[in-house]
Amino acid sequence: MNKENRILDIAKRTIANEGNAIKNLIPQLNGQFEEAVSHILDSKGRVVISGVGKSALIASKIVATFNSTGTPAIFMHAADAIHGDLGTILKDDIVICISKSGNTEEIKMLLPLIKRGNNKLIGMTGNLESVLAQQADFVLNTFVEKEACPNNLAPTTSTTAQLVMGDALAICLLELRGFSSDDFAKYHPGGSLGKKLYLRVSDIVGNNLKPEVNADSKVKEVIVEISKKMLGVTAVLEDNKVIGIVTDGDIRRMLNKHENIGGLTARDIMTHNPKHVQSDILAVKALDNMQDLGISQLLVMDNDIYIGVIHLHNLIKEGII
Repeated sequence: MNKENRILDIAKRTIANEGNAIKNLIPQLNGQFEEAVSHILDSKGRVVISGVGKSALIASKIVATFNSTGTPAIFMHAADAIHGDLGTILKDDIVICISKSGNTEEIKMLLPLIKRGNNKLIGMTGNLESVLAQQADFVLNTFVEKEACPNNLAPTTSTTAQLVMGDALAICLLELRGFSSDDFAKYHPGGSLGKKLYLRVSDIVGNNLKPEVNADSKVKEVIVEISKKMLGVTAVLEDNKVIGIVTDGDIRRMLNKHENIGGLTARDIMTHNPKHVQSDILAVKALDNMQDLGISQLLVMDNDIYIGVIHLHNLIKEGII
């Protein structure tokens, strides 16, 4: 087997191994998972998630997922907890400890301290005979038959199982809370993701110039207006109402069709019934409309009042695409 084929074979084997382990989590779910979710849902406190080693990294990611989906959470490294950070845990908090073996020394030292505070303890472990499983109020079983590592040593499949179990918790809580896309936007105001959830056409269109010509404007005036406003289009108005649109494409078609363009007006070359959107719709919805129609700009109109133009380039600039 050549090197390239061997590389692909190893990668496929690894993914298949971890995929099967994830599927095997399903029959491992039981009533304790339901009770754990219910207690988190009803809690007045936060979820404190702890672990050591690779499990600590997974704990940090689950904390991030919880916080972004409406469940207040905080990370506490198990080793730091027994050296002064135990004060992180407040009266009404629920603690999740993550450990593949459930017998890690730091976890074993931490457990009685958590129990002494009367905080509910959720253990996420692959060893149901472990100290963690025995002392936890609820156990989330993340047992895997073997790691993807050929030596069955490096945490790979086991940490994937922990991550997926954390996602299952987060999504259950999200849906039971009725956490909506509007709520999601509140937690993600920055970046392209946030903008997809809150940025509206009205936030963009005012930054553009407003191209418009009269229906009887000569072609030269139309070309100048399109060039000056730099949006590749102009609205055509009559009695202050939009009756059409002229695009760069309309100009090219006119030049191919007519030898003498001196007598032509905007009315002669415009496209009737131009596609448009209202200013209060989400910018990402305007993008969907452009993609469905195969166009790069839309007129913006509210109650037949012409507001301006939104262009594909605006959405690229905003990071929507």
